[in-house]
Amino acid sequence: MSDFEDRYWSSRDGLTLHYRYYAGREDRPPLLCLPGLTRNARDFENLAERYCGEWRVLCPEMRGRGDSDYAKDSTTYNPLQYVDDITALLEQAGIERFVAIGTSLGGLMTMVMAMTMQERIAAAVLNDIGPVIEPAGLERIQGYVGQGRNFPTWMHAARAIEEGQSVAYPDYEIADWLAMAKRLMTLSSNGRIVFDYDMKIAEPFAANDASGDVDLWPGIAGLRGRPVLLVRGELSDILGEKTLATMTERLPEAEAVTVPRVGHAPTLDEPESVAAIGRLLARVS
Repeated sequence: MSDFEDRYWSSRDGLTLHYRYYAGREDRPPLLCLPGLTRNARDFENLAERYCGEWRVLCPEMRGRGDSDYAKDSTTYNPLQYVDDITALLEQAGIERFVAIGTSLGGLMTMVMAMTMQERIAAAVLNDIGPVIEPAGLERIQGYVGQGRNFPTWMHAARAIEEGQSVAYPDYEIADWLAMAKRLMTLSSNGRIVFDYDMKIAEPFAANDASGDVDLWPGIAGLRGRPVLLVRGELSDILGEKTLATMTERLPEAEAVTVPRVGHAPTLDEPESVAAIGRLLARVS
């Protein structure tokens, strides 16, 4: 397993936030890996190990996730605040340009950044997300976020995740569910296995849709003229085929890849994803 450093940065409202830093070539823009709603830096372990050395890889944990501070005010759990936090990270780490790799919520953040700092994005991967979120998928996520369940063993945790997610990963074996449990969860101080995020992230999410009232199509327009990869899980209930088709019309130079027999969201470790990310990075100057 590759070595990474645990590093920290400060949000403008005084939180200490955590990211994993994997060393790599300084003459290339780093890969900035932005995770989904309930996820953390561990989601990108395999990707980081594939590319570190050749590329620097930063895997930040948004406020309320992993080893980042939990917010005192739950209304700050929203995409615009997360982008502000990432802007502070870029400033404090001295990063001018970067390759954004955004899964789900991380992709929403990437679209917002393409509206606010488009010149800093060297290339982008939008993983199973677009400017339009399918209502069925949104409803499904609202059904499980913030429930605060806990489990006595990793096997119990893995079985619970399988129960909720098997529709998205029909080919997973128990080893895959165990690996997912260890990415999503952590051992609490009382010895129970719990989800590794602040349950209060569900509050603003439940009160609104995932992207708020922001029209994200200008974020797609903001990605023109640079390498872009659009990844969709074939079974996705978040990114519809019609939305993906419109995205590719508006970004004719982007590559669109559909990962077979996977729902929301591809892990980016599938052979199709790995090959496509390789092609994208070969185009980054």
